[in-house]
Amino acid sequence: MNTLVLWDIDLTLIDARGLGHTWYRTALQAATGVDLLHVPTFPGRTERAITLELLALHDIEPTDEVVDRVHEELVAVATREADLLPTHGHALPGAAAVLEALAGHETVVQSLVTGNLVEIARFKLAAFGLDTHLDFEIGGYGTLSEHRPELVLEAVRLARAKHGGEFSAVVVGDTPHDVDAALHHGALAIGVATGRSSVAELEEAGAHVVLKDLSDTEAALAAILRR
Repeated sequence: MNTLVLWDIDLTLIDARGLGHTWYRTALQAATGVDLLHVPTFPGRTERAITLELLALHDIEPTDEVVDRVHEELVAVATREADLLPTHGHALPGAAAVLEALAGHETVVQSLVTGNLVEIARFKLAAFGLDTHLDFEIGGYGTLSEHRPELVLEAVRLARAKHGGEFSAVVVGDTPHDVDAALHHGALAIGVATGRSSVAELEEAGAHVVLKDLSDTEAALAAILRR
């Protein structure tokens, strides 16, 4: 059976903290004319969930049209400021090496389960040279649902449709939300304690394996490939 490795991005592969808040401030003002006064919760959540909370916090009716406008403005500001990413963030230790090592396995396909919009996912990973080995066409992205488990289901469905055959899914992320999304569909849940959640918190959430970070390539491969 082939292995589908589904990566989270923020605080799993890269650290670009701060830009999300700035981009939402710009997007909210451009889409609705309202200044950002209340900041929603970001870690481990989808762009749709964040946007719905953002609108509710500012007493704006969260119609699909308004949500779409906010997302369009997010893509617009990210496009304008993509060049800032290399100076406002960095790839996390070991991320590039693990992605490259997995790409050498014929039975492994790598994609994303991320709260980000697909366009922003591309910008963030390309800024640090981490986009080469990922199949962006089969990922689960933040426009799909407020509920992260649905992103895993969509990614597996798209992988089967594109590549054929069955896949054993592995979700790698830094929050209990990532772990829950994996467990919800019987996928292997690997926690990486490079974000705001500790090793203990990820273990308590039910992660099958928790890594301090991705700097030990062999340890990461052993966890992901179950060897």
